[in-house]
Amino acid sequence: MSKLQIIDLYVSVEGKQILKGVNLELSTGEFHVIMGPNGTGKSTLSAAIMGHYKYTVDSGSILLDGEDVLKMSVDERSRKGLFLAMQYPSEIEGVTNADFIKTAMQARLAEGEHISLFKFIKTLDKASQELKMKSDLPHRYVNVGFSGGEKKRNEILQMKILKPKFAILDEIDSGLDVDALRIVGENVNEMKSSEFGALVITHYERLLDYIKPDYVHILMNGKIVKSGDTSLIEKVDQNGYDWIKEELGLDDDPITVTSIGTCAVKSSLAKNEA
Repeated sequence: MSKLQIIDLYVSVEGKQILKGVNLELSTGEFHVIMGPNGTGKSTLSAAIMGHYKYTVDSGSILLDGEDVLKMSVDERSRKGLFLAMQYPSEIEGVTNADFIKTAMQARLAEGEHISLFKFIKTLDKASQELKMKSDLPHRYVNVGFSGGEKKRNEILQMKILKPKFAILDEIDSGLDVDALRIVGENVNEMKSSEFGALVITHYERLLDYIKPDYVHILMNGKIVKSGDTSLIEKVDQNGYDWIKEELGLDDDPITVTSIGTCAVKSSLAKNEA
């Protein structure tokens, strides 16, 4: 069993502090959901965990099985078992899906070890079929010409094959139709095990019809202000977030974040692994 710890984390972007003391602990075998109003720092948290260069960690710690994640490069974080599925997956011209995933798998092996091509093709075919992806997927450039739903499924395909310890799923439900949402959600939920856990960032209860969380956290004003079980999701869906502000005596403090695409994280990862 592995553990991911986020301890008193403060993060800034372009000189403005977004996260203001986030504390969270995840173990494999657990699914944690983070919800909250727009602009409260949810995507900032995912970018900070994966090491986006435009996000500055002012103070605090991120530990993976006791190791200091903040001292690791983006590709080191990936090899150690962290994975980010993004709201807006990046396109990579000239690199096929098969080559991209195979290269990422090879990067995780010890020096001198090599992937069995037969086993890789079998694994890729099985995972793509489970996600109901088109048969020409291996030969297409990464996300180039893909629909929104295809891009999201491609993120989950990479996750299924790479088998990280922890996945950060940043609004993977946005842009999905009903069928794609079910397929993505069920594939994520089936991965839950003593060797895999996930941090699911979402605005919508509908994704959680398929991904079954163990813990639910509300992020407001740059910190987690309330945690609970799935009953918290239902209450937010029915009443919004104002009741939390009233209950905790929180002032309105909307965080205005300039639009910085987290696609740079995956792009950087691809460059390092290629």
